[in-house]
Amino acid sequence: MYPKILHFIQNLEKEFETIPDSRKKLLQNISRYIAEKLSHKKPIHLMYVCTHNSRRSHLGQIWAKVAADYYNINNVSTYSGGTEITAFNINAINALKRLGFIIKTITDDKNPEYEVSYANQFSPSLCFSKLFSDKKNPQKEFAAIMTCSDAEENCPFISGVELRVATTYHDPKNFDNTPLQDQMYDERCKQIALETFFVFSLLKIKQFEFNKY
Repeated sequence: MYPKILHFIQNLEKEFETIPDSRKKLLQNISRYIAEKLSHKKPIHLMYVCTHNSRRSHLGQIWAKVAADYYNINNVSTYSGGTEITAFNINAINALKRLGFIIKTITDDKNPEYEVSYANQFSPSLCFSKLFSDKKNPQKEFAAIMTCSDAEENCPFISGVELRVATTYHDPKNFDNTPLQDQMYDERCKQIALETFFVFSLLKIKQFEFNKY
């Protein structure tokens, strides 16, 4: 992995104990889902959902892929979607760039496609805003991780989902064009990274012992 991202991850692992136990109990539902798929040697599809598929859901998609590769959890595919189509927000993109990600624009329109790279040995994530039901997202046998309360409340049914977990996060959009903008995007990016890495770290525990929390 790129050195700056690797350094960030190594520091992140030291902060798992800062996650409240109530939150860990919620997150370990995702770990159990992944572990069950691993035990049956089935593909693992994780889709991160928020209203506009512009900020938090993309961060979830990206960090889940990084975490799976970092912990050598095979057969994991990550996705994101929304209840509306907008674009991958530039402030979220810049938060990732500040951590060392290399982000390449591959289409130039109102909803660009981006390749998000974090290592030479792993393929980049493809990111653009889309509906959760988009044909590029899984249609069955997947977990839906709801990253915003609005999507959780206004998306009562997702076809084909096996697990739905609401790990909602405060929207950094509320700080757009303010002096706190970059700070809040960095904080949200780190929070999503921390909790996502915690999910995957549990898969390295002997016999998937998730009942501590």
